[in-house]
Amino acid sequence: MKKPWSGRFKENTSRVVESFTESISFDCRLWKYDIEGSIAHAKMLGRQGIITKSDSKKIIKGLNEIGKDIETGKFIFREELEDIHMNIESALIERTGNPGAKLHTARSRNDQVALDLRLYVRAEVREIQSLLKTFQKTLIDTASKHLNVLMPGYTHMQRAQPVLLSHHLLAYVEMLQRDTERFHDSLKRINQLPLGSCALAGTSLPIDRLYVAELLGFDGVSQNSIDAVSDRDFALEFLTNASLLLMHLSRLAEELVLWSSEEFRFIELPDAYTTGSSIMPQKKNPDVAELIRGKTGRVYGNLLALFTIMKGLPLSYNRDLQEDKLPVFDTVDTVKSCLIVLNEMFPGIVFHMKRMRETAGDAFSTATDIAEYLATKGIPFRKAYKITGKIVLHAIRNTKKLEDLTLKELQTFSPMIEQDLYSCLNPENSVKNKKSLGSTSPAEVVKQIKKLKKIADRKQ
Repeated sequence: MKKPWSGRFKENTSRVVESFTESISFDCRLWKYDIEGSIAHAKMLGRQGIITKSDSKKIIKGLNEIGKDIETGKFIFREELEDIHMNIESALIERTGNPGAKLHTARSRNDQVALDLRLYVRAEVREIQSLLKTFQKTLIDTASKHLNVLMPGYTHMQRAQPVLLSHHLLAYVEMLQRDTERFHDSLKRINQLPLGSCALAGTSLPIDRLYVAELLGFDGVSQNSIDAVSDRDFALEFLTNASLLLMHLSRLAEELVLWSSEEFRFIELPDAYTTGSSIMPQKKNPDVAELIRGKTGRVYGNLLALFTIMKGLPLSYNRDLQEDKLPVFDTVDTVKSCLIVLNEMFPGIVFHMKRMRETAGDAFSTATDIAEYLATKGIPFRKAYKITGKIVLHAIRNTKKLEDLTLKELQTFSPMIEQDLYSCLNPENSVKNKKSLGSTSPAEVVKQIKKLKKIADRKQ
């Protein structure tokens, strides 16, 4: 069939080339945004007198009908028409004749696709923000229900100091809050209208870009037509934000894998979100958490793919930019699926509180409390640290826990040690004694839960 751009060509496009260059197989998911942008453009053309108001109305009616056909599955996408833009425009011309042929006045596929992708990313960012808030609330709710549960805090994957499980979970809420803020901040750069830039130089026709921006809910319009059609910074920023989010989810997933292992035995994952082995009947595998961890690499790959596509492109538009959509689409699907499955799975996790408490007091985890106790007695901290180290070594050599050492034994290391030290060696007291803002003390965690609940409930 003849292409809309076939006027200067003598030969038909090769079928191999049609198949190689088509994007309708994946950019068909932009149909809603293509129609939305085209309706706004048609309204503007009619308002400005560039086309008649009658033609504008016929175009809008035809676009709405096409939208309904796509939604109900009646619309047939044709590979030879290359992309979503030409599929919709061709169908519009078939339905309306000359009015439909006027829709592309004062625009190019270059600014049209930039618009569609911005509309799509904007909508998906808002949906991801909503899923993020839901998961934050899930974590806050879990923390509230397990407020005083003790667990070992780790550094270098070695037991370090006792902390509250609730405090540990809130660490992820803080990460997700930064993710939420990054996505929100990116909207001001996404929400700039490129339409009206045309192929790269703008148009001589009296269009009103500000009116189109108002119709589509954009905060402003692009200021340089060359930049507008070739810019994909907003997509790269989205992929960067998504990569950071998936990194946080992957860290949580890794802990779920570790905690559900026999070596840790901190949690049991719900049956509905685990799988079995094809040969070992006793197995209960944390496949969901493992896949979240694995899919993170996929999102990183999408970010790198688009960076690589963009790195050598001269201004302005180049066909390479057709390849921007698959990384974005795949990342959107991956991020949303990870958040959805975590939101469903997390409330069903059973925490083995007794086991967590037992391990919280192991491995001399309250040794730092001895050093701080000695510091309150006026001993310089570095000296107090060395004294505590010698106490720990003595306990190891005698296969004793810190709390099993007698007062007489302890006083051989420092005469400043008195009976009141023993209360510091209790993991519950160790946690309660923390006074610093943002610490693991129950009082501080309660404050943080209240604060984070307000933030999670707040509209962006």
